[in-house]
Amino acid sequence: MGLIKRQLLKVISWEDSSQNTLVHKFEYDDRYAIMKGSELIVRPSQAAIFVYRGSVCDVFTEGSWKLDEGSTPILTALANWKYAFENPKQIDVYYVSLKRFTQMKWGTPNPVMMRDKDFGMIRIAGHGEYSFHVMNPQLFMKEIFGATHSYKTEDIEEHLKSLVLAQLTDMLGECEIPALELAANYLEIGDTVCKEVKPRFNELGLDIDSVIVRNFKLPESVEKAMDQRTTLGVFDGKMGEYAQYESVQAMRDAAKNPGMGGMFGAAGIGLGMGARVGNQFAQNLDEAQTQKIKCAKCGASVKAGAKFCPECGAKVGAESTVKCSKCGASVPQGAKFCPECGQPMNVVCPKCGAKVKSGMKFCPECGAKIG
Repeated sequence: MGLIKRQLLKVISWEDSSQNTLVHKFEYDDRYAIMKGSELIVRPSQAAIFVYRGSVCDVFTEGSWKLDEGSTPILTALANWKYAFENPKQIDVYYVSLKRFTQMKWGTPNPVMMRDKDFGMIRIAGHGEYSFHVMNPQLFMKEIFGATHSYKTEDIEEHLKSLVLAQLTDMLGECEIPALELAANYLEIGDTVCKEVKPRFNELGLDIDSVIVRNFKLPESVEKAMDQRTTLGVFDGKMGEYAQYESVQAMRDAAKNPGMGGMFGAAGIGLGMGARVGNQFAQNLDEAQTQKIKCAKCGASVKAGAKFCPECGAKVGAESTVKCSKCGASVPQGAKFCPECGQPMNVVCPKCGAKVKSGMKFCPECGAKIG
């Protein structure tokens, strides 16, 4: 039997219908061969690598290429095709996807240790996403996929995730962001991890585009402490009222627990006590809000019983008013006019020009009679 003469492979192309293929080896029948005149089609977000006898030859980017001595200089030299390009050669063609692969998941398999100035060493768990793309197809082939027929994101996902998590762990161990403020710094944390891990990706011929933090889970004890701090902030230091609030919560928890019923009696003493404490608590809040008066001088809210305004220092109470010299109405000290008759409250002495307070009969400077 004679040897079968192989025919010209007219078109070399690959259309990716998947969402996760990084590398695809172009397969063709033994009856055909890549020869002078074969057309290579490289679609957008693709690169084509020619391999001859285990050596990487030419790398093609987006476009349509007619294969000849000019378009494949390295392959021509290696295969000695300068004068015999028409002879068929066994050449491997690998297509590499250059598109961005998004929504790659990362998550901490075990909680990460973090130092917090308020809570000390705490363990947090987190999860999120990252995205990447092939930056250098030739380096990616050399370092990662070699001569495999197909290489998908699943084949490298665990390795890339470990790079991201290692950088995230280092950052959380060194950063000084309080646990209370982690949620407000998700964007900054992701950007920092992306920047720091980029060189590790570049060593593989890849580039990382983004790291997104979706959530950090704090220990239950820390979350409870944070909730208590928020509640204390609402009460603004009113510890008596906060204690009553805690008592109400304890009564409610006891009422929900059938096993606690015996502690308060079968007649429902626990519920009654909780209701009384709750009513007293609400009453105290109302009283705290209503037992305040306004400063006659600056209008600030002053606690009932205070003798001086904490804002302007004016005296508070009955002594803070004076009588109008014309109509006898009580006028707040510092007022320029009587709110009842409009009489000016600061009278000028007709003799020396000194200001005289309303109600005075003689000038305190010169003794002249007023009015």
